[in-house]
Amino acid sequence: MKTHRHTFDPRLYLILDPAQTRGREVLSIAEQAVHHGATMVQLRWKDGSAREFAALARRLVDMLETHGIPLIVNDRIDIAWASGAHGAHVGQGDLELSDARAMLGRRAILGLSVTNIAEARNLPDIELDYVGLGPVFATSTKLDAAPPLGVKGFSEARALLRLPVVAIGGITVGNAASVVAAGANGIAVSSAICAADDPGDATRRLEEVLIASGAAAGTRSGAASFGEP
Repeated sequence: MKTHRHTFDPRLYLILDPAQTRGREVLSIAEQAVHHGATMVQLRWKDGSAREFAALARRLVDMLETHGIPLIVNDRIDIAWASGAHGAHVGQGDLELSDARAMLGRRAILGLSVTNIAEARNLPDIELDYVGLGPVFATSTKLDAAPPLGVKGFSEARALLRLPVVAIGGITVGNAASVVAAGANGIAVSSAICAADDPGDATRRLEEVLIASGAAAGTRSGAASFGEP
């Protein structure tokens, strides 16, 4: 398996979902996004078969490698491993964090979804690289999403967390600055880029908001390959 070196920078985190691309080529959307400022890419594909998911992840790993951008796989640790991705993101009901970390190795990127203040307060004592906190606003891209926190709820939950936090859920050019002001280290978006008429321009405009808002850059650099001790 290849060993990749990438800076972990969660400022503009694209959640690449084939269901949101309006039938357009997934790799093209991703390439436009990273060319215009996306700093991380997560592949989330609820409807694809395991083989399709793994094949697409491999293609994305190869393409993103040329940009120095890590690929994170949503939920599926097995597909992350098989594709050579740089990390995984899990939810509260997915594989235990200790098992996920043991399978990934200590250098891989591991993120966890946190949806409310109670989950933030009771965050497991496992080595995590970041938390995806939200939904902050109402979103239609995830049908089983928890109730929105709002900016106030996000700020209260963020204050309990001592690691990088990516705001997720209904983030747009119009509200991104508010979540950065509330403590977000970055924003995670799906339809705001994937479904945009011009994904590259949509990414550029989000990046401009983050720069103007003073969102901090990444926190660590290292090999992100699975199974390393």
